[in-house]
Order: sequence, then C-alpha cells, then structure tokens
Amino acid sequence: MDPTGEDHLAAKSIATAAGLELLAIRSSGLSDSDLKSAGDATSHSFIMNELVERFPDDGVLSEEGVDGADRLGHRRVWIVDPLDGTREFSEPPRSDWAVHVALAIDGQAVAGAVALPARGLTVSTGERQHERPQFEGPPRVLVSRTRPTEHALLIAESLNGQLLAMGSAGAKAMAVVLGEAEVYAHSGGQYEWDSAAPVAVAAAAGLHVSRLDGSPLLYNRVDPWLPDLLICRPEFAETCINICKASETR
Repeated sequence: MDPTGEDHLAAKSIATAAGLELLAIRSSGLSDSDLKSAGDATSHSFIMNELVERFPDDGVLSEEGVDGADRLGHRRVWIVDPLDGTREFSEPPRSDWAVHVALAIDGQAVAGAVALPARGLTVSTGERQHERPQFEGPPRVLVSRTRPTEHALLIAESLNGQLLAMGSAGAKAMAVVLGEAEVYAHSGGQYEWDSAAPVAVAAAAGLHVSRLDGSPLLYNRVDPWLPDLLICRPEFAETCINICKASETR
C-alpha cells in the first residue's frame, strides 16, 4: 500500500495550519509554562480534528494524545508531534521548533511534513526533490543544545566535523534536508512522533535514514520508544554507521 497524493498534501497543509495556530499563540502574551501548555494543547486539538475529518478510518499516535491498542490494528497510522521543541517555542524569537505530521503504512514512514513556523517554511514528502551536489569539507554535525549525545560527539570528532547545537529533532533533521548541515545522529532515545515526519521527509529528499547500526526505522509498534536515529547525506552514511558500531565494541 502506497501513500496517495492526498496523503502528501494533507500532511503539509495540516502541519502548516497548525504552525500558524502556534504563531498566534506565541504572540498572544502568554509566557513560560502557560505558553507551552497552550501551544501543545491547541496544536494537538487542531491536528486531531483535521485527521479525524479527513481520514476517519486511519489510526493516530500523537505525543499529546492518549495512546491505545487500537492503532496497532491499522495499516495506516498518522504519527504526529503537535509541537516539537516546546522549550524553544517558549523562547521567542528562537526558530528551532517544529510541527510533525507523518503517515506510516505497514510500519514505514512514507508521507509527512515538518513545519518550521517561525521560518515560514514547511518541508514535505510531496515536493519535487532536486539533485544534491557532492559535499566537500568537514561535515556539520547536529547536536541537542541541552544534551549532546555520545555518538554525535564521536562522529564529529572522528570526521573532524563542526558541532551545531539546535533545539527540536524536526529542526535538526530539516537542517540536513535544507543543506544547512550534513549529519544528525541521536542516541539519547526518542519517541516515534519525534522522528516519523523528519524521517519521511528526509528519505523523500534522498538522504540516508536508519538506526545508528544501519537497521531500518520501524513505526507503529507496541512500544513507541526508538533508541537512536541517523539522518545524513548518503556519502556519510557508511562511515557514520561504522563509527557507531565500533564504539559499541570498545
């Protein structure tokens, strides 16, 4: 079962519209925990209403929703993070936060969109992808601004790369898609909603996506926890995977 054109368009339009709702909340005068709570709740409610109306027969997994076994019986499951990077969202004018809307079919993230509302940009699987020129020079390796992970630091050191700190997972993945960085490696653990949309978009853009050991990323599992993730330009994939594998044998 393949995604339809409607799936690609819906992911982009829903993520973009949710982002506009978040921008309005961000400019409403709320701050700190009130701003975070309002952002999470409003975006979740908006996305859920849209998905139920457009795709009533599909399952849904949302960070802000109550997870249940019902989604496991669906081949098509929407996996969403209504506000990825809540901390960055609450710190205007930071732009490294995102909205994730993805569709997994038979466990594969095959359609999706990542909205970067503060940048006025949404990147989706439905867009025409352009050939990426060969990269020369030390790679830029993305890390969390609060907790850089061991494998990312090891990759940067091994490749003589430059570390770039950034907030949300979606913002980091889109930096690779947009050519603003070359490697995003995360080993601190994430949930499916953190990576499903970024992975779908990155794969559609011709990037390498996998676990750190090179194994495939699977979605709509009983336990939505994913231990690690690698999104990078294809020419860095084998080297990054080998670095990570070697680190496990030390």
